[in-house]
Amino acid sequence: MADRVAVFIDGSNFYYQCRDNLGRTDVDFGAFTGWLVSPARTLVRTYYYTVPLTPDHSEEQRTSQQKFLGALHRVPYLEVRLGKLVRRDTTCPACGDHRERHVEKGVDMRIGVDMVGGAAKKLYDTAILVSGDGDLAEAIKAVKELGQHVEVASFPKGRAYELMQEADVCRDLTVADLTPFYLHP
Repeated sequence: MADRVAVFIDGSNFYYQCRDNLGRTDVDFGAFTGWLVSPARTLVRTYYYTVPLTPDHSEEQRTSQQKFLGALHRVPYLEVRLGKLVRRDTTCPACGDHRERHVEKGVDMRIGVDMVGGAAKKLYDTAILVSGDGDLAEAIKAVKELGQHVEVASFPKGRAYELMQEADVCRDLTVADLTPFYLHP
């Protein structure tokens, strides 16, 4: 029987990794996930985690995000999971300036809960986590303790060392890997 795989994509983390490493973010997630899973295994489901933009963002940004989320909803076997953006006041430790910024809340926790919950229910044999966020290392450890395998796929630059320590397999993403999945060549 083929290995059953669930893919968990930390949307914001992947977006910034693509922007910083590729200079672009237009990835065909259906094709990309198929490549990650490979034909020898069976995709159970892909989960894409992100946050909806707030009214503080421009109409253009919100419209663009809605188009993107609409496109994701058309990808077979992909579910979008939403966290939220919360406004935080911060003070720069170097200069003392007060700034207001938005912070993602609930995304890492949701990824971890979904990974562990799916493992506990034996919904998959292998989880592929697309993220470089070290906060997810404990979720990886918990999934492995339940008997499933965990692979991490991310760009080496920006990937937390804790993920490399906990994952069964670390796959380094490269420009060459992602080029075939650009929506606009």
